[in-house]
Amino acid sequence: MIMVAAPVDVPTSTVRIVHTYPHDRQAFTEGLYYEDGYLFESTGGYADAGLRKVRLETGEVVQRRDVPRQVFGEGIVASGSRILQLSWREGVGFIYDRTTFALLGEIHYPGEGWAMTRNAAHIFMSDGTPRIRVLDPQTFAQTGSIDVTVDGKPLEQINELEWVKGEIYANVWQTSRIARIDPATGHVVGWIDLSNLAAMQHVQDPADDVLNGIAYDAAHDRLFVTGKRWGAVYEIRVR
Repeated sequence: MIMVAAPVDVPTSTVRIVHTYPHDRQAFTEGLYYEDGYLFESTGGYADAGLRKVRLETGEVVQRRDVPRQVFGEGIVASGSRILQLSWREGVGFIYDRTTFALLGEIHYPGEGWAMTRNAAHIFMSDGTPRIRVLDPQTFAQTGSIDVTVDGKPLEQINELEWVKGEIYANVWQTSRIARIDPATGHVVGWIDLSNLAAMQHVQDPADDVLNGIAYDAAHDRLFVTGKRWGAVYEIRVR
């Protein structure tokens, strides 16, 4: 397992569970965001990858679209009337209608695709490296990048992303922590320790079935997290 040591000068916060919601244990969560009572979730793997609309309170999948079996699904982001879904190593992203999930088109990009989030002006895309790509929300073309560092050193394995109160929250793959990233500097300004949640899981593959999935309800200041093949989505409050 990859371990990322937290430098002493970067503060670490713990969390308390506010509420627990059901989550499909078959869902290999790669991307997550919240909207109007639903979680929109991208699942990975080559057999079960897809895009889902999930009722938060019950975990019911109310809408779904599968991706081709030769494609490993990765992160998602909404932009206007569209949803963009990445693939891992295939270099292709799928553009869907936000309401119907109808396929509208594709984008192509170099390297790997891991996760995405956005603010009002930009989309942010991770690819497993310390560099977060900045994309145009209309064309999805890359317009810039952010080099992420912690205590002056590059932060590897940046995975699922979420924009929260002016910061980028990022899962670090195969760890139980979220990095809080200042998008202006790329510096990690804090860690959120979720080891208590990870310890509660009973997963078949601890190396792969890890913390991954962050969603923020800005209207009600609610933060949700889950993991790959976890049996719950947790609403948490950072201490």
